[in-house]
Amino acid sequence: MTSVGFQADADLNQAVVTGVIRRQPEISFQTATEAGLEGLADIKVLALSARQQRVLVTHDRRTMPTEFANFVADSQSAGVLIVSRKTPLEIVIEELILIWAVTAAEEWINRIAKIPL
Repeated sequence: MTSVGFQADADLNQAVVTGVIRRQPEISFQTATEAGLEGLADIKVLALSARQQRVLVTHDRRTMPTEFANFVADSQSAGVLIVSRKTPLEIVIEELILIWAVTAAEEWINRIAKIPL
């Protein structure tokens, strides 16, 4: 069982990453800056996340679901979590920590879900 690792999309509120790492320093959560995602097309962001075997965490509800569907038609994704901007920060942090604690990375392959779950 491999632990879930996360990749922040360029549009994700940085406070989510900071809060998760502050609460659970063992979680591998790469920032968009660390991954060089600024200005990349969704398909390239999905490819990078897949190569690094990290679940992509994004606020992009508009284009990411369609891009995800196109991506998994030909490739394997590590998964995508779409976070509502309306969800309180503490709930987002709690749910990401819960996902990390009770699921395996293999469970997220080619899966897309929304937070709150």
